[in-house]
Amino acid sequence: MPNKSSDIISSMAKGLRVLECFGADRPKLTITDAARIADLDRATARRCLLTLHHEGYAEYDGKFFTLTPRALRLGMGAISSLPLPQVVQPWLDQLTEHIGQSCSVSILDGKEIVYLARAAQKRVMSIGLMPGSRLPAHCTSMGRVLLAALPREEARRLIENSDLTPRTKYSVTDPAEAMKCVDEARSNGYAVIDQEVEIGLRSIAVPLIDGRGEVVAALNTGMAATHRDRSEIIDTYLSPLLKVQSGIARIID
Repeated sequence: MPNKSSDIISSMAKGLRVLECFGADRPKLTITDAARIADLDRATARRCLLTLHHEGYAEYDGKFFTLTPRALRLGMGAISSLPLPQVVQPWLDQLTEHIGQSCSVSILDGKEIVYLARAAQKRVMSIGLMPGSRLPAHCTSMGRVLLAALPREEARRLIENSDLTPRTKYSVTDPAEAMKCVDEARSNGYAVIDQEVEIGLRSIAVPLIDGRGEVVAALNTGMAATHRDRSEIIDTYLSPLLKVQSGIARIID
């Protein structure tokens, strides 16, 4: 049934826009911040933020608003309702035990990847990753294989609209170079990242493919940068990842 203007609750839509303003890089917002980011007038942003505070989704100290753990219910509820995390978790657990490295599965959400499932063997990154965590797609191994599954022009548009501020001295900051990395991932069927997200971290990812041959997610493993070069990472970890890729393809539609 087509949506009609009378079917849309505009105040709820505005509240969701304000909720989406919060993120890892913006954990605290003033009313003015929220109004600017959500492209709303200040009075509307204020009402939305005070409503979140009233319903227990935000704390307010008189100047800054911060989300409360209650807000996690929204994202975790959506993730837990997806069948894929339940399907892949046993595979992740087994793979992590086999190779001795942490493994994750993510999907693409615009310019970012969202972690759906994770099995942690050892902590390599300084930040803790869990289901619901987000990272930029253009500089992550899972992000590159997911971008590679898109039509090339769509992938290019997402990269050109991404924040390419370098996270490390190894980060790719030129859109054309980032697109070249995505093209390589498409050609190779995997992507390797060498300390572009964080110094000391390398990772390799492959796409997860359903029974119809469509890419539905990405699988990766991350390790400390102790291997000598890229070829050693590929020789050590690509085969186990491809075995899991093949196994999951047989059980997801």
